[in-house]
Amino acid sequence: MACIFAALFHQPILSHAQLQFCFLLFIQSFFACNQVSEECQPYPANLVFNSITASQQQSESGAANIVFQSADGGQTWQDISAGLPGGLQAEGFFVGDGELYLRAEHGMYRSSTTSKAPVWEKELSIDDRSTAVSAGPAGVIAYNNGGHFFQKLYGTGVWLPIFTNFQDQSVRTVFETPDGSVFVGCDNGIFKSADHGKTWKHVFEDGWVIHMVESGGVLICTNEQGILRSTDGGEHWDVVLSEGGVGIAVERIEGGFAAITYNTESKTRRVRTSADGGKTWQPIDAGLAPDPLIASIKQVGGYFFCGHPDGILRSADRGKTWELLLPAIGKKVFNLSVSGNVIYAIPRDGGC
Repeated sequence: MACIFAALFHQPILSHAQLQFCFLLFIQSFFACNQVSEECQPYPANLVFNSITASQQQSESGAANIVFQSADGGQTWQDISAGLPGGLQAEGFFVGDGELYLRAEHGMYRSSTTSKAPVWEKELSIDDRSTAVSAGPAGVIAYNNGGHFFQKLYGTGVWLPIFTNFQDQSVRTVFETPDGSVFVGCDNGIFKSADHGKTWKHVFEDGWVIHMVESGGVLICTNEQGILRSTDGGEHWDVVLSEGGVGIAVERIEGGFAAITYNTESKTRRVRTSADGGKTWQPIDAGLAPDPLIASIKQVGGYFFCGHPDGILRSADRGKTWELLLPAIGKKVFNLSVSGNVIYAIPRDGGC
């Protein structure tokens, strides 16, 4: 058993097949032990995450206006909050690998994106509100700002520790490129690993980095200076969009990128797109009411969707005009995420 733990802790990132093989070895070894000894103890609490249904924690009555989804291009919206604890305050969410992860003050909740009637489960040991989730070619990764990372064992509710040699803290994001390079955005810049987490290089040191995307070999991320761009695999970064304020969001769109930045002169958030790999940026927000709390910009098919203090708006002409689809709830702003042709939205105070 000790050798299995050692192998897991020293494996920086595992493929699905490797994860399944290790898990089978773990189960076989666990049940082979006929007594509890120092060599064969139940796994430590910080090694594995399991999940239970949210309905076991609290009645589903009263859970509403927490998560919405639309499968018809934003024409209609369904409240899929049933099963979550009543009064839950969503802090963030992520859609990937066939699942929707909802981060809240008291833990992380998960539901399949393929279920007609979502069943929410709580990830038991993910109880830190700073914990977030990302996904890449190697699978789903959970992380928190303390610098702890876990990879989900494919097809199970089990999470295994990875990147155990990462030394920095204040982690804001994890991003994996198609070539297997891993980037960690922190309060003090960007760390890169080209060997699946065995070693790390501090490739950018000037301010925090929170969101990162890639398209056609070009990397784009948000930063205190605005929007950064790299064309050499993340080794060097340049500011390509700055309006005095910080970068709010970056997204891949058809033919390029979209970004939200804060303009210190107008004291509003601006929405822009780039069709030349992030070199130049054009505004697409002339039809949006100027506001300092615009939260999201997404593309689904031929439409752009924007999470705005007025509600969720849609553009069919790449931002020339916008129509309101779902009005705002109180003073909250919808944050958007997309899986295939399905749009998910959570209303949040202050936009993001």
